[in-house]
This record gives sequence, structure tokens and C-alpha cells, in this order.
Amino acid sequence: MAARTQNYVCQNCGAAYVRWSGRCEACGEWNTLVEEGAAAPTARPSRKGRLFAVEPLKGAPNEAPRLPSGMAEFDRVTGGGLVRGSVLLLGGDPGIGKSTLLLEVAATFARAGHRAVYISGEEAVAQVRLRAERLGLSDAAVEIAAETAVEDIIATLSQGSTPRLLVIDSIQTMWTQRVEAAPGTVTQVRGSAGELIRFAKRSGAAVILVGHVTKDGQIAGPRVVEHMVDAVMSFEGDGSHQFRILRAMKNRFGPTDEIGVFEMTGAGLREVANPSELFLSERDLGSPGTAVFAGIEGTRPLLVEIQALVAPTTLGTPRRAVVGWDPARLSMVLAVLEAHCGVRLSGHDVYLNVAGGLRIQEPAADVAAAAALVSSLARAPLPADAVYFGEVSLSGAVRPVAQTATRLKEAQKLGFARAIVPDAARAEAPENFSLSTIGTLANLVADIARDGVPALRRVGGQES
Repeated sequence: MAARTQNYVCQNCGAAYVRWSGRCEACGEWNTLVEEGAAAPTARPSRKGRLFAVEPLKGAPNEAPRLPSGMAEFDRVTGGGLVRGSVLLLGGDPGIGKSTLLLEVAATFARAGHRAVYISGEEAVAQVRLRAERLGLSDAAVEIAAETAVEDIIATLSQGSTPRLLVIDSIQTMWTQRVEAAPGTVTQVRGSAGELIRFAKRSGAAVILVGHVTKDGQIAGPRVVEHMVDAVMSFEGDGSHQFRILRAMKNRFGPTDEIGVFEMTGAGLREVANPSELFLSERDLGSPGTAVFAGIEGTRPLLVEIQALVAPTTLGTPRRAVVGWDPARLSMVLAVLEAHCGVRLSGHDVYLNVAGGLRIQEPAADVAAAAALVSSLARAPLPADAVYFGEVSLSGAVRPVAQTATRLKEAQKLGFARAIVPDAARAEAPENFSLSTIGTLANLVADIARDGVPALRRVGGQES
């Protein structure tokens, strides 16, 4: 047997050290080094290499066959379904609904006539059955088991027909005999994931691994596991909201800019075919500081409300708080308002929120955020039938964004009659839809402040 050595492995980034220290030099985290066993390198006899076939670059493309799950929102994010032999890593906060989502996916696979297996390492079989009964999935022919030994799982599933879908909940509870470390450690997570990936490639089964997340929202374990799998997805949402967002962060067989929207109900997750209507269903009409943003998530237009609150402060350093948007972009928009629009916010606290628990990532929300901020400061309500979008440059100019026609058509479908957009979007308006084009952010500020209190400075030659 090979000699064993002891290494100290960082549980955050996977870096290995020969001695313990309080801080990992690779990632900078404190108290993350854990002692783990590793096999000492031994001299292996060299073997003669085997021959393999080399093919020309040009050839008939072979599309990877997909297995649609039957859930439209899940298939949208995966690119049309799961590819045979692929491995998907799903992360999300505790209690967000990962197990519920995957149990429903497994049930739809089973009802379509495919063999689906659900392996739980955190719950007993009786607990999984109770959840299935509550969700109304007891009639689905899903095979379940409570097991954590990877070798036993692979040996069992290798008997009989190959499962089309294998769910491992979760990878942090799995362990393999090839690694001498406790379950959940970096070494075990990496080793167990490697064994399951080899099984998927060899058998053609689609494998979904559930991964825990750290306190900052990153999937726990070494980043190398994310590079090993074919797709990495995040199940996001706020516990105080009923909406859940499935977002692809990496996908070798599909897009990474699509999202799937679900609603958490007492009977499980319900697909939301028109998320814009739900995100806007409870907005406050006529209240200052609210603007409707017409965004794009992948190929799907999405309308969402952006809320802002600007309040005077007595602190030396005003507070800047943002939920659902990039704090760096908020700082940039505030700087442009100060420098080019004459809006003084240095003596005010600024709070920005994206309603419904959605997180916006595209810069087209700059104009909507600026409109909400100025509306709150001037105490001037924005038109209830208007949407806003456009990117703001550091010079104060409003730049055009992609897929303008798609955004406007979605806004018109939901009952909006006008849009405040960049100048370049003038020719893309649908019929019976009014466009108000702006070339600079100062024009937008002047229009909003004209109807508000005289608390802003002179902007663009107009008293605001």
C-alpha cells in the first residue's frame, strides 16, 4: 500500500499546504485549512502508449441528443433539455427549493417513460416520500434511495437499464473509498464528483449534482468542480418573496443568459410563463421613486419595477444600499447625476431595490435607475404607463441597447403606452406606441424635475 502523507487543504479554494496556517495564501480566507490524508507519490512502471484514431476537422456534425424534461422553464435554461451523459451542478441557498425542483424534474422524466433515480444523502427515504406526497408526485415512477457511498451507487445503477436521469442531493454528503478524507471536504467533493462524472460519460446518464453554497452565495468546494461539470446553474430567490429564478452560469450545450422563473406555492414550484405580469402586479401607481424597466434576460423580455428612496442624512458619509443591482453601477449613475446633471446627492442616503427579488445584470437599467432616483428626490411621480431603458455613459450621454423592438413589444403587450429610450431607438417603435427619446441624462432629469418640488439645481437651462 502506498505511504500516506498529511496535507492541509483549504476548504474554500482547494489549495494544499504541508503545514497548517491561520490564513490561506491563495484565496486570503481565514481558518479554512483542514488536515486531510493524501497518497504519497510512488514510482509507477512506464507503459507503452496505445494508438488512437485521428479524424479530420471537417465532418458531419453530430448533434447531442437531448432529453426534454417537460418543464418549459427548466428546459429553457438548459438549452432545450438535458444532454445524454452530461453532468449539471445546481447551487442555491438552503431552503430555496432545490430539492423540490429536482424532485419535480425527476417526476416529469419518469412520467415520460424514462428511468429516473433520486439519491438523497441528506434525507431518509420516508422524508423524500412525504415531500413527493405533498407535491402530488407519488404516482410518478421515480426510484429513490438514501445512500452516500459513491461506489455503492454506481454499482447499483449499473445493474439493469441505464437511468436517463440521476439526481445526487447533495455532492457534499457523498464519499468515495479512493479518498481518505471526511465527507464534505474539498478532497472528497472533488473525488466523488470525478467518479460520478466518469459514470455519466460511460453510461450516458444525465447527472444533476446539488451543491451547497457559502455565505457569499458561491458554490461551496473547490472551483475545479465547476470546471469538471458541463453546466453550472444557480437557483436564486429571496425567502420573503415567492419567486424563484433558475439561472445558468455555465453551459457547454446551451446559452448562459437565459433564466427560468418559478413561483413557490404550497403545492410546490409553479412555472411562470409571463413573469413580467407578476413582477408588476403589485406596484404602487403614482408613488415617487418607482420606474418600470424593460429588460432582456437571454431571449426573454422582462419588465420589472425599480424602486428608489432618496432621503436627507445627518451622517458625514451618506449611505448607499442596493438590492438586486450592481452597486458599482449605482455609484456610477450617482456620479453622472452629480457631475453632468446638477443633482446634488452628497447629503442624501440612497436606497435602490429591484422589486420581486429579481437580480438585474445588464447596463440597460441605468436610465430606469436614474429616473427612479430623480423622481424620489424631486417627489415627482413618473408616468404610470411609461417604461425606461438605456445605458448611461460617463459623459452623461444615453447610449442605445440591443433588442429595442423586443422590449417595446413586451411593454405594449402589458398595457404600457410610452417609453423613454435613447435617440437611436426612434425608428423601432411599434404602432400606437409613443416614444420619448433622450440624448443625455440631463434631458431626463429636467423632464422629471419640472413636475416636482423646486429642490434641484438648474438643469439644462430649465428651473427644476
